[in-house]
Amino acid sequence: MEREKEISKLVNVLRRTSRMALQSEWTGGGEDVATFCIDQYNRVLARLKEIDPGVESVFDPLAPGSSLTVAAMACRQLAAYYEDEVSRSRGWDDWKGVWPDARHAVWVDKRAFKDFWNKSAREVEDLGEHIRETIDDWVNQRKARGKQEEARDRTTAPIDPADTKQH
Repeated sequence: MEREKEISKLVNVLRRTSRMALQSEWTGGGEDVATFCIDQYNRVLARLKEIDPGVESVFDPLAPGSSLTVAAMACRQLAAYYEDEVSRSRGWDDWKGVWPDARHAVWVDKRAFKDFWNKSAREVEDLGEHIRETIDDWVNQRKARGKQEEARDRTTAPIDPADTKQH
């Protein structure tokens, strides 16, 4: 297999392993998932060292027992190292394959959609990762804002259970 094509495939494995590690950590994946992700990273790194000996001076194999977060970060960093070599021209505005027709819903050109997906799938993936990474902060901010609004809307004094005076 030619070098560029194999590197591209290995980078795709790294991206998916990173996503899988983060998702497993978020959903409470077990030790077996962490072990798999670490082993996968180490196998890909070993192969990349064979193809590109220069990578050895920058990246080390992961230690057994590393966390899912560490595995995900290592996968992302190693994939980023090759990003310039494997990146393709991507863009949402490249796709011209939809024709709205009120009588027949929407027609989609399958080839145009496939081309669009090949060019933009990474951006959709990045959006999903961003949502997963920031959802907890958003929920916490929303809850805090709700409590502030609830306190502001109160028109009566709060009841104090320690107050034994009867009115």
